[in-house]
Amino acid sequence: MKKFILLTLILCIVGGAVLYYLVMWAPNMFDGDRVVVISKGETFAEVMNKLAEQGVIKSKLLFKLAGKLHGSTTRIQIGKYRFHGGMSNLAILEDLAKGTSVEAIVITIPEGMTTRRITSLLTRQVGIDSARLMALATNREFVANLGIDAPTVEGYLFPKTYRLYWQDAEELLLQQFIEEFKREFDPMMEARANELGMSIHDVLTLASIVEGETRIDSERAIIAGVYYNRLRRNMFLQADPTIQFILPFPRPLKYSDLNRVSPYNTYRNKGLPPGPVNNPGLASIMAVLYPKKHKYIFFVANGLGGHTFTKSYKEHLKAISNARKLRQERLQMQALADTSDSLQSN
Repeated sequence: MKKFILLTLILCIVGGAVLYYLVMWAPNMFDGDRVVVISKGETFAEVMNKLAEQGVIKSKLLFKLAGKLHGSTTRIQIGKYRFHGGMSNLAILEDLAKGTSVEAIVITIPEGMTTRRITSLLTRQVGIDSARLMALATNREFVANLGIDAPTVEGYLFPKTYRLYWQDAEELLLQQFIEEFKREFDPMMEARANELGMSIHDVLTLASIVEGETRIDSERAIIAGVYYNRLRRNMFLQADPTIQFILPFPRPLKYSDLNRVSPYNTYRNKGLPPGPVNNPGLASIMAVLYPKKHKYIFFVANGLGGHTFTKSYKEHLKAISNARKLRQERLQMQALADTSDSLQSN
């Protein structure tokens, strides 16, 4: 009888040890790495289902038991995780509890993006709350607390490549972008703005217009010079990027758009608009701080990707005519090429 009890006890101990090993220590084998995104508010059961769907865990029952034994069913860090084959349930649970293998999300904010478009980008790639970010971006008290003397953050979200994390707090994201802007816009640049009689806000406003007009670095300072010349002459800036800013979504402009009632419409209002119309890059900011000196007051797209700059309205009209002719010639050549390709294929 004693031997039976002893044998039973040994079997129970061995069985318990084996079960504990299977629950906690047995490796979950799979090839390569598996990426799993854990979002705010997800329950342990939802996280477990994601892990099972991606093949990170082999048994939901054993993983659930491991979670209860480990006491980590309510201690899960959000983020984008990368798991590798051979991790035990215990290792996975500890990873989720500490966020050890949460990956940074490398995201590039291009020059000339509006705050609204940046918000859409962050929503897709970082999982932020777009409504909350936009509410903060246009909250004057919040913006002031960031050290920005403006009604919104438009123009102050510095374009560059950032390392962000899944569902980072919207406040922290905006703070990170603004801090980067402050690092880039150094005291020497601020002193130069003062020399020009411009505030930082004025510089960013004009730089955003330059950013919206060209992607050619060699043209930026020339275009900045055009707008300075027009400001000195008290002319309408007539800057198309300011019209794009007041449209609900980007599209080719119509003549009727030029009559839209808005303080940002530089076809109806003289001087600079109330603020930036996008978030300009360093090249456009420097172009505004160090504009090219010349007598141009007009420019038009030349049909080759750049612009033609002119000093009089008569020259401007001729440049427009030449650009239209060139555009028409290119369309005709393309049509002939398409026809030739079609005949050869037949």
